[in-house]
Amino acid sequence: MDKENSTKVEKPNHCPNFGHQLGNRDLVTADDLDEEDFGNSLEKEVPAEFQGTRLDRWLAEWPELTSRAEAQRLLSQNRVHLDNQPISSGSRKLREGQKVQICLPPPISSDLEPEDGPLEILFEDEHLIVLNKPAGLVVHPAPGNYTGTLVQRLLHHCPDLSGIGGVQRPGIVHRLDKDTSGILVVAKHDQAHQRLARQFRKHSIHRLYSALVWGNLVTLQGTIEAPIGRHPRDRKMMAIVENGRTATTYWTQLAKWDGLTHISCELETGRTHQIRVHLSSQGHPLVGDPVYGQLGKTKHMPDDVILALQSFPRQALHAAELGFEHPISQEIMEFSVEEPKDFQNLLGLLHEKLAPLT
Repeated sequence: MDKENSTKVEKPNHCPNFGHQLGNRDLVTADDLDEEDFGNSLEKEVPAEFQGTRLDRWLAEWPELTSRAEAQRLLSQNRVHLDNQPISSGSRKLREGQKVQICLPPPISSDLEPEDGPLEILFEDEHLIVLNKPAGLVVHPAPGNYTGTLVQRLLHHCPDLSGIGGVQRPGIVHRLDKDTSGILVVAKHDQAHQRLARQFRKHSIHRLYSALVWGNLVTLQGTIEAPIGRHPRDRKMMAIVENGRTATTYWTQLAKWDGLTHISCELETGRTHQIRVHLSSQGHPLVGDPVYGQLGKTKHMPDDVILALQSFPRQALHAAELGFEHPISQEIMEFSVEEPKDFQNLLGLLHEKLAPLT
């Protein structure tokens, strides 16, 4: 990121109404589409460089769509036409000059109830919100967590959010695990959402995490490249799998003690549980990780350090830096926040009680 062109972080004191109705593209079915079923109509001609490309792969490149998965949903809903003929298969190979039309569904009102709750806002304008999410807060409603989420607090703060994320995830461009703290960006309208999502797809977003792991890494820095997908036996977990999605994590040592290492992790991709799965696969799970971790060797450590490590209530992972191009002004936006107090206190104890390794 070019710091000379970075925007200054300011904290706003209001949230205007921008008139974008909360919407959803995920839950619309379209067996018989009437005129009122069409939200926006898009049409593009296949350029030469996409000759022979699968239709769904090209649609995923459109800035108006957020992902290949959304493109496939629109195909299944009969909302995509190729040369004025409906098409439902994303595997169709394209020819230069063909015309592709998409009829986007209109917004659907959400039944989510806004809930008052604290938000640590780092920056806000009429297009987006950047905030520091505390550990323990779920980002959006899901089975087991239908209330008390970040989304409900956001709806209380700003009722009109981008609908592209869906009825259950208005404005959400990316997410953090419940027990991971740190920086998130939220879109206020669809254009901002589309352009931010495109940056995530292109891996141009800067994301740096702070993590405390068990064991000692051999080198000062390294790269983990391993595909991630659903665990073959436990579908609630992720794992390194041969047919998984490409995932790359860059790590750098920050401090090291016998049996523990404080590292930073920069993400090229952003797969579910990526840092947790990658580091666990290398024999260095995160301290406190209840899913992918296990207690490391502590017998040689002082009792108060052992107690602090055993009782740390969550994975020691914090989204410390986020950098991106503003979706409207194109300014470079850079944000950083320190680890929360529980993480800071643990690191401080290690620095105080354990001898550093070089």
